[in-house]
Amino acid sequence: MNPPALSTPHWTALTKEPDGLGESPFWHPQERRLYWVDIPGRRIARVAVDGLQAQGPVEYWPLTQEPGCIAPVQGDEQGGGLVMALRDGIYLAREWGGPLQLLAAAPYDTAKQRFNDGKCDAQGRFWAGSLCEPKDHALGALYMLDGQGLHAMVGGTKDGAHDGVVTANGLAWSPDGRTAYWADTAAHQVRAFDFDAASGQLTHARVFYQANPKPAGWAWGSAAPYGGRPDGAAVDAEGCYWSAQYEGGRLLRISPKGQVLAEVPTPALCPTMPCFGGADLKTLFITTARHGRSEQELAQYPGSGGVWAMRVEVAGVGVNAYRG
Repeated sequence: MNPPALSTPHWTALTKEPDGLGESPFWHPQERRLYWVDIPGRRIARVAVDGLQAQGPVEYWPLTQEPGCIAPVQGDEQGGGLVMALRDGIYLAREWGGPLQLLAAAPYDTAKQRFNDGKCDAQGRFWAGSLCEPKDHALGALYMLDGQGLHAMVGGTKDGAHDGVVTANGLAWSPDGRTAYWADTAAHQVRAFDFDAASGQLTHARVFYQANPKPAGWAWGSAAPYGGRPDGAAVDAEGCYWSAQYEGGRLLRISPKGQVLAEVPTPALCPTMPCFGGADLKTLFITTARHGRSEQELAQYPGSGGVWAMRVEVAGVGVNAYRG
């Protein structure tokens, strides 16, 4: 039986200028701003939001490299700022548009790999996965940055490339912090792990959700059905995992037991990542992609590359800040 769908979700556009590939959105509760990145556009964006409406223009911070993911920094005597995973390393910026301090160099060949999806855990450690740009080997790994440096937690030098992924995505934690989720977009798979909060160790890997493979020769508009593949994700207060289905035009709400409870149609065929925000964490934001999409698809989905918002019934889990 198919999961229930919200046939007419009320999405509101927050942006007018589209991104090539929007990713890594997070709601900053103190600033009441939504932050995100445009990977091929090599920029970070932010905008103040009240309800479902942007307040003023979107601010852009141009970079010299592709940003894979970002997270807020916990404020101290030096202020807050952002931590960001760029192609060649993880950097700290104490202020918007300010100088970048290298925290850790990328532990891979930057000609073939780059950082992708990531975020902070509840302990304030920054996690970022990598992807293999040729997309022909599972060389992507999941790294964790703490006060002692950068550590390969899955794949990389820790467990070997056979435990890695082609495209790291969908990182999230359950509300109780005992389960971590991590997706390999190319494999159409989300994995779950037992998570030890004190050490950050991930154990007991298992398949949490497996999407159907992409039909051979599939392209948008073809007759072959295709529901998309797991991209970025967020978790709500009931422990459900919201997964953006790239090329599927939908979000899936998946129970902690791996059951698809609902699907939410999106205003772009390629949603990339959801997050929760607003004062009550009941505003759902999504980033989307238009880079490399066909003219026919963009004509059908003119909102591709935009950032969108809608209200939901169950509150989400808020963003965690980097504490070093």
